[in-house]
Amino acid sequence: ISSALVITTYNWPQALELILKSVVLQLHLPTMIVIADDGSLYETKVLIDKYREKISIPILHIWQEDKGFRKSKILNKAIAQAQVDYIIQVDGDCILHPQFIEDHLANIKDNCYLYGTRVNIKEQFVSNIFQFKIIKFSCFSNKIKNKTRSIRCNILSQLNKVKLGYSDKFRGCNVSFWKKDFININGYNEDFEGWGREDSDLVIRMSNNGVLSKRLKFCAIVFHIFHPLKTRDNFERNDAIQNQTILNKTTFIDKGVNQYI
Repeated sequence: ISSALVITTYNWPQALELILKSVVLQLHLPTMIVIADDGSLYETKVLIDKYREKISIPILHIWQEDKGFRKSKILNKAIAQAQVDYIIQVDGDCILHPQFIEDHLANIKDNCYLYGTRVNIKEQFVSNIFQFKIIKFSCFSNKIKNKTRSIRCNILSQLNKVKLGYSDKFRGCNVSFWKKDFININGYNEDFEGWGREDSDLVIRMSNNGVLSKRLKFCAIVFHIFHPLKTRDNFERNDAIQNQTILNKTTFIDKGVNQYI
């Protein structure tokens, strides 16, 4: 199965470098990497070019002009360019466990999306992590919260069951799905602008279309770098759009990935 790791980013090359460092250490690489860039400055391009020489797989850098938070649009553009069967998607503030890609690929099922585990790095250690470029954390590390989430255990992860329907445990920073399932609902809804709800709306529409879900606990771990909360000016509007998706059992939206295919 061909696969792409899709990384969203916006003007935080220090964090993107740690993610790309963690990609270098993956025990199993995807077919390609696609960086979905919502308008970063030139420094991000320089960093990506540097990592093209360090990583043995192709890296696509899909960029759009900075016109505010337009994550849905840049992800549609990026995923449209990924000529693969399967998408593994992470946010640009999440360092990957060395077996992150391996865990997602090992758990692939037909007609099913997967969502993994997020461990939070403590605010007071962020500068230390950037200074020393730390990308590995054990469950005993004083740098992380919710330590049990950092435990990777094959036996315990087998307890995860496939279900239909949305879970409040879902986190859009760590999700994977078949590209065809994404295309079938027309991808992300570009009516979402500003922070909030674009990720959950996507998988709710997948569920409305009969796609199952599986939570990956005790595997597929990311380490989330603390940052101040993004502005939530559009959150109420975005929340209302998602509520309509739930109420109307919406699957296919008008303004989506079909603009770029």
